[in-house]
Amino acid sequence: MTCHKRYKIKKKVREHHRKLRKEAKKRGHKKPRKDPGIPNSAPFKETLLREAELRKQQLEELKQQQKLDRQKEQDKKRKLETDPADEPSNVESVEEFGQSKPKKAKLSKQNPKTVHCLELKKVIEASDILLEVLDARDPLGCRCPQVEEVIVQSGHKKLVLVLNKSDLIPKENLENWLNYLTKELPTVVFKAFTNPKDKRKITKVKKKAVSFKHKVCFGKEGLLKLLGGFQETLGKPIQVGVIGFPNVGKSSIINSLKQERICNVGISMGLTRSMQVVPLDKQITIIDSPCFIVSPLNSSTALALRSPASIEVVKPLEAASAILSQADARQVVLKYNVPNYKNSLEFFTNLAQRRGLHQKGGSPNVERAAKLLWSEWTGASLCYYCQPPTLWTPPPHFNENIVADMKRGFNLEELEKNNAHNIQAIRGPSSGNSILFWSSGLTNGIIEEKDIPELPKVMQQGKQEEREDSEDKERLSDMSPIEETSEALPEESIAGEPSTRSSIILDEKTKEDDAYDFSTDYA
Repeated sequence: MTCHKRYKIKKKVREHHRKLRKEAKKRGHKKPRKDPGIPNSAPFKETLLREAELRKQQLEELKQQQKLDRQKEQDKKRKLETDPADEPSNVESVEEFGQSKPKKAKLSKQNPKTVHCLELKKVIEASDILLEVLDARDPLGCRCPQVEEVIVQSGHKKLVLVLNKSDLIPKENLENWLNYLTKELPTVVFKAFTNPKDKRKITKVKKKAVSFKHKVCFGKEGLLKLLGGFQETLGKPIQVGVIGFPNVGKSSIINSLKQERICNVGISMGLTRSMQVVPLDKQITIIDSPCFIVSPLNSSTALALRSPASIEVVKPLEAASAILSQADARQVVLKYNVPNYKNSLEFFTNLAQRRGLHQKGGSPNVERAAKLLWSEWTGASLCYYCQPPTLWTPPPHFNENIVADMKRGFNLEELEKNNAHNIQAIRGPSSGNSILFWSSGLTNGIIEEKDIPELPKVMQQGKQEEREDSEDKERLSDMSPIEETSEALPEESIAGEPSTRSSIILDEKTKEDDAYDFSTDYA
């Protein structure tokens, strides 16, 4: 650039700034006045200056202390996040049953289905009574014949059925299911505590357990009396294992019995991944367990309702279509307020338009609509029900002797009274406001590690990438800001971006170009 052009640009810039100052002066914008300080004629000037300096030093020290406190809190949070072994003080460690922390870390690298099977076996072996939790909306589909057979073959363990989510089905249907299941095993009508405000959040375990004694819960007294009576008959402390398929409410039942939020609960399926021991009192100990593993030989509807996305590959469109095929179409149309449909794709298109689920360009997002329906049917808010079979036929692993042995030691008359009282107290929906669903029967599960199918290579790579990403995040979180910038710079240069020096030169060049354009505009 010639000197003539450079000086001309500087002149124009000065004129522009002068113009801005004049306009600001007209608008009344004035510079803030500086503090003149303490005048020399003021008495005790030196004392006031010393006090001001002392206050300034105290303020700086307070800021430094607050900064250190914040750093300590961040370090504590980071340690708690990276160390999953930290558990609340009122929950006993699992080491009583021979599981140490190194073994737990070793198991986490295995197939998650294998870990679930191993943990489930430990719960069954350590328990005197097994509570099989059933979703009252589909009790038959929540029973696993393989697990029940293992419990029966042990010879000395008791099996009790718990009908949870009893407030989501009509009372007549609940009574019919209770009469059907009581012929086989002791059955408890239950409605666990659920916090409606935390439906979209997963409630994490905290050191100070939150008490909710004033919240509504039905069936707790009847279940506690049943367990207490069996403990008195046995004459020694008992351990009670809680088992079942995902999202039937195992952890919610434990929290309701303990009247504290101890176990992790949430809308995600398969949230509990290891056994957790919770002392109820001096004589009764509750053991939470991971969910059953669904066998791939089941029907598509059973796989859609009982497969947690954390350990299974779930395709929402296929799963939602399978669920929709077993539901009453007329009641589905009334529930979701959509027009009549011929197939599942037409229903999801109408549902997406009704709920405002659109893709780019305005086309309905069928995938999101299917995911919405799948999450509602596997959640704990939708009211649907199944009719019990007309004739009672015992499963192949049960006979009259086993049924009588399972009922021995329990006060069944008191249990029947408590169930009748709970059915009257629970406010269930009417049959017109619920959706009729055709159950696919008993759901087969996997309890042996050898029966678990191998994960596809694509899923194994995905799990490995997730593990590597989590390790990278932990490493970056522990790194100082200087180290982060020093490591980030070479990566940027490798990716094909200019280096720091070249970027500075480019910035200077762009500044000159901008100045040149500015002058040409004035010209």
